[in-house]
Amino acid sequence: MTQLVEKKVVLVTGATRGIGLCIAKALLSEGALVIAQGRSCSDALKELMTQHPDRLKFVAGDLMDSASIQSFWQEAFSWQQRIDVLVNNAGVYIGSPLADELHWRAGWGDNLQINLVAAADLCRLALLAFKDQSQGIIINMASRSSHRGDDAEHLAYGAAKGGLLALTKGIARGYGGQGVLAYALAPGWVRTDMAEDFIARVGEEEVTKNLPLREVTPPEDVAAMVSFLASGRCRHATGSTIDITGADYVR
Repeated sequence: MTQLVEKKVVLVTGATRGIGLCIAKALLSEGALVIAQGRSCSDALKELMTQHPDRLKFVAGDLMDSASIQSFWQEAFSWQQRIDVLVNNAGVYIGSPLADELHWRAGWGDNLQINLVAAADLCRLALLAFKDQSQGIIINMASRSSHRGDDAEHLAYGAAKGGLLALTKGIARGYGGQGVLAYALAPGWVRTDMAEDFIARVGEEEVTKNLPLREVTPPEDVAAMVSFLASGRCRHATGSTIDITGADYVR
């Protein structure tokens, strides 16, 4: 049986842990060649690399630095002389407190740079490569905050993720005729290290009491959707945003 993304070359940002690592595992299980980006290679990713030495490559890069973005993209592209799918998974959740101007501006700067500008820079590089390949897929990791906004301490996060939706739609509309497909995912609560820290403070019951499925979304659900979209099997869904919230937020 043909695997979903067999022999496709997929670049996943923020792939050393959490959702990104889970995405890398799912793509590998579906036959992809995966390039995992991060600031440094985690022990979990190193272990995965020993299991897939010929199909998993790590590239180091700093999304705060435009020169680093250009450099790791070139390294990633040179591995197989192509990239078929870009998964902009990396993100930060940094507060921007209203009362503190210094931290307000820093929060906005960091959230916009990592969650939107760096993703846009990578989309640009992908689009230039896809033009020569006459095809390609972009999957951007947004958030339920893209739709509903975030809490008062994280206005910048919600704004950046909202911008990512507009970017995705614009790419789908502007480059569909050139064989480019673009999708956004909008997860809610996902069981990551960050979520586990919060759950440890307030308790599992407090977190899940208002969730219709009564459980935090496993990262495998997000990874499965990435694998499906990366396959290109639903071309006419391009431009769509897919919510993965367990009906916690329904549009």
